Amino acid sequence: MLLHNQVAIVTGAGSGIGEAGAAIMAREGAHVVIVDRNGGRADVVVRRIRQAGGSAESLAIDVTDDRAMKEGLLSVMARHGRIDILHNHAGVQVAGDVEQVDVAGFDLSWSVNVRAHFMAARHVVPVMRNAGRGVILNTSSSSGILYDREMIAYTTTKHAVVAMTRQMAGDLAPHGIRVNALCPGWVDTPFNDPFIAQMGGRSAIEAYVATKVPLGRWAEVSEIAEPILFLVSDRSSYMTGQVLVVDGGETVV
Repeated sequence: MLLHNQVAIVTGAGSGIGEAGAAIMAREGAHVVIVDRNGGRADVVVRRIRQAGGSAESLAIDVTDDRAMKEGLLSVMARHGRIDILHNHAGVQVAGDVEQVDVAGFDLSWSVNVRAHFMAARHVVPVMRNAGRGVILNTSSSSGILYDREMIAYTTTKHAVVAMTRQMAGDLAPHGIRVNALCPGWVDTPFNDPFIAQMGGRSAIEAYVATKVPLGRWAEVSEIAEPILFLVSDRSSYMTGQVLVVDGGETVV
């Protein structure tokens, strides 16, 4: 098993890509902490992982609550004595251009998509530094390297995640901590509902994806889980400060 006896924390793991990534880590031997603001969803994911023979626990936390995040992450360390992997995946998508976007939505985007990643890393880095090793994976998006029509809050924050990842990687490499970013493209999850509504419904977004993505389709969450496993395991042991784009070829056209 690639992650035997390791402890992994995944934020936003109550559904979609976060759940798929947590499940594949558990399959490979990690004990996975499912962090989600919806405790019921987190518990469902834990049950699914355990039914599949894996090990998991849930933490019902809003990642923008600094105190709760700090206490929750420190409690993981207290229970297990280690934190090997942090996958900062929690995110929010708010539509609108510079004139249309709700200012509160822009602020929320920054708090969830960037600041929460920073704060979680801030809490786990001392643990990883003391161990002389660790992996931090930050979820950005293909929107973190592309223009995304009328999505200024989302694209701004996702570009920021890429910059923050590179900065963290340079600072933390001497301590044996690797930091990389994952940039998924179009993945068929409920996370895309705001953009689907903006585009005019499911049929419109299907046509858009078919036009924009050379492979002509959405990704399934399983197709993102495998790159996640690569990035958090020793398969990528000499890789840090990098951005892995998994987008069906969208960024090459």
